[in-house]
Amino acid sequence: MTPNILMIVTSNSRMGETGNPTGLWAEELAAPYYALVDAGAKVTLASTAGGPAPVDPGSIKPKGENDPVVERFLEDTVLQALVADTSKASDFDGAQFDAVFFPGGHGTMWDLPVDAGVTAAVERAFAANKLIASVCHGAAGLVTAKRPDGRPIVQDLRVNAFTNAEEVAVGLENVVPFMLETRLRELGGQFEGAANWQAFAIHDGR
Repeated sequence: MTPNILMIVTSNSRMGETGNPTGLWAEELAAPYYALVDAGAKVTLASTAGGPAPVDPGSIKPKGENDPVVERFLEDTVLQALVADTSKASDFDGAQFDAVFFPGGHGTMWDLPVDAGVTAAVERAFAANKLIASVCHGAAGLVTAKRPDGRPIVQDLRVNAFTNAEEVAVGLENVVPFMLETRLRELGGQFEGAANWQAFAIHDGR
């Protein structure tokens, strides 16, 4: 049976009131996407607004200078077409998928937490015992979702995301609408991190 994954990305292309460009981070879409499709999964790409999903220009170098997975993304007409015409997250019930996954990018901080379609997709997936995952700022898609009993879905679970220290290091602690690590902790998540920019992943339950 083919695993069916809903991947939700940001539709936000601007860094708050600064007006600076942002969006999804290319590698954080491409790496999990190819890991999944190469393993035989079907990936449905959605966003908060639908239509073209903005890619953070800071995440793409000139062709030939990127990591191999980003080079593959740049040459992949199928994935480029998916990014250029995403479905709306609100069009899907998260329970109809085997997993819901959130790529990162600073753009997520402005639209994922306030989008009712995102919240509903996560809540329904959680209630149906599906897998839920995120990378970096993608965890912004988890902060408003609640369990059937009303508790935050991250409460008492080990979680990770872009850390406060990393946000300070890139000078955006006063630009983002909230600090993601802080919010996850406030929601009862057992936040775990590593030194800045080091690979780090955790798994707790689903």
